[in-house]
Amino acid sequence: MVRAPLRFAQLMAVALLFAFQAAPAAALQTEAADREEAVSLPPGRYVWNDVDAAAGPVTIVVSVPTQLLFAFRGSTLVGVSTVSTGQPGYDTPTGTFAILQKEVDHRSNIYDDAPMPFMQRLTWDGVALHAGKITGQPESHGCVRLPLAFAKKLYAATGLGARVTVTDVPLSSADEAAALARDGVPAGDAGVSTAE
Repeated sequence: MVRAPLRFAQLMAVALLFAFQAAPAAALQTEAADREEAVSLPPGRYVWNDVDAAAGPVTIVVSVPTQLLFAFRGSTLVGVSTVSTGQPGYDTPTGTFAILQKEVDHRSNIYDDAPMPFMQRLTWDGVALHAGKITGQPESHGCVRLPLAFAKKLYAATGLGARVTVTDVPLSSADEAAALARDGVPAGDAGVSTAE
């Protein structure tokens, strides 16, 4: 559940985004414009719709510069959320990761027993996706913070080993995120892989 109502135009853009998933070629320009509008969510907001998505694993793409997360089931976009990544000095590592561990009520053993609800571990040295305060700016100690309700939905949709790509490329559309979800980190992006 979204914690605060989105503006009508944003809701319509997001509804069109999902409605155009199977659009014919003639509608591709409209679809691209709608997808671009969907990436302008205000901090703490998200959209989730996997009702018509095909079965299959979820892949995740996080763009550090745009502070957005895109979730795909197959090639279908099922969720977009604002995030807060690592602040300067605690940068969120970029690369392609596998979800190594999941825990609903995790607490940090590094940062004063801080709550990390719906934790999905990306590295063994403390980087994870989890619910937390979203400001629209990098403010974590390296983790990817998500709105609580979105974190819960994402947690339920993923499994161990699910692929998460974190990039320092500013993504301007869901189509760009889909390419990363399919192919992983592009050449030139600093890569860290913990899928050992």
